[in-house]
Amino acid sequence: MTYDLIVIGSGPGGYVAAIRASQLGLKTAIVERAEVGGICLNWGCIPTKALLKSAQVFEYLKHAADYGIKVNGGEADFGAVVKRSRDVADGMSKGVQFLMKKNKIDVIKGFGKVKPGKKVEVKDDAGKITTYEAKHIMIAVGARSRALPNLPQDGKKIIGYREAMVLPKQPKTMVVVGSGAIGSEFAYFYAAMGTKVTLVEFMPAIVPVEDEEVSKQLERSFKKIGMEVMTSSEVLSVDTKGDGCKVKVKTPKGEQSIDCDIVLSAVGIAANLENIGLEEVGIATDKGKILTNPYYQTNIPGYYAIGDCVGGQALAHVASAEGIICVEKIAGHHPEPLDYNNIPGCTYTSPEIASVGFTEKKAKEAGYEIKVGKFPYSASGKASAAGAKDGFVKLIFDAKYGELLGAHMIGFNVTEMIAEIVVARKLETTGQEMIRSVHPHPTMSEAIMEAAAAAYGEVIHL
Repeated sequence: MTYDLIVIGSGPGGYVAAIRASQLGLKTAIVERAEVGGICLNWGCIPTKALLKSAQVFEYLKHAADYGIKVNGGEADFGAVVKRSRDVADGMSKGVQFLMKKNKIDVIKGFGKVKPGKKVEVKDDAGKITTYEAKHIMIAVGARSRALPNLPQDGKKIIGYREAMVLPKQPKTMVVVGSGAIGSEFAYFYAAMGTKVTLVEFMPAIVPVEDEEVSKQLERSFKKIGMEVMTSSEVLSVDTKGDGCKVKVKTPKGEQSIDCDIVLSAVGIAANLENIGLEEVGIATDKGKILTNPYYQTNIPGYYAIGDCVGGQALAHVASAEGIICVEKIAGHHPEPLDYNNIPGCTYTSPEIASVGFTEKKAKEAGYEIKVGKFPYSASGKASAAGAKDGFVKLIFDAKYGELLGAHMIGFNVTEMIAEIVVARKLETTGQEMIRSVHPHPTMSEAIMEAAAAAYGEVIHL
């Protein structure tokens, strides 16, 4: 079989690229060794959000009296929560399978390996090997949970994010190592469900890529639900002999031992580059990532790479955008390269976090003279009515030209609000233009307008 494009990997980078390629008239196939939809749909973004929604509903029940509602009892059925999450993921995966058929994309099941001469070798579950040819080959193989030598994952007591989604029973105690988006989301989920959670972070602040004020607010919110947070701390070893785990942690106050049922390692990801034929074809890599140009072409003509296996943020929406840019370039269009400084990041804890662009610290380091505006949720009528007063919106402007350099939000619904900022930055909107853009009342999004006004000394509701 000969194709215009073969995509290896059907995650949010691969399947989106395949659909766009088909729309542009390219005869396209996609190779997938596991479930269509990849990690994001089946073991990442989507099922974790289903788990987090269950945790949020459980928290509502526990605090129903705050809203004038009397609830008798109410307990979490952990197995049912996990089953709902899996059902949501299965439904989404079936949706992607439908999209493959609708767009006449051939789905080839098996492990894909690139070969010289623009060929892809696919080994199916029975061990049979079939070779396919294409004018263009795209590698979209994604990544997996990164393993550390002092945290060897056994899938039972020391687990990664995948096992954390389908534990057979809810642990009474858990240590989560790493407070990036994955670690923080699971720490919140299990803590909200009633597990005693200790979150250990090597850096001085949790969610370390976020603005410092956001990190401090999330730590306060986590402690409010009974979570123990340990920053500037390192897990030295885990003893899994016996029923549970003994976790030895190096803290600023000395070594400490923590007993728990489960240790969740959430210390980042590693690209799935092993045994996929890169060396044989001569495709260049650096620090565990495939090297590409701004249109995702590798050093070998006809071979491309996108998503978590290349540089840039390891986010589903980044992979999708990269895939679209790549196939549009292949089809002879003239897409503009992706602006990696205008990529929104979202963490779906409670409160949520959403951010884009420069943090205050990074803006100063880059030499900008800045204006900073901040509006707290405690002053928002909608947030008060919703009973969600934790959080704020913080905007950073270039004092000279009024350019919006960055936005950092923590609070209820901010993951739905950040897109406004992304569009505003894309259109080079100034602070004054944001202030004059009338926002509906009462909404959470008013806080964006108010934060812009605060930066220019015009805020009304503070």
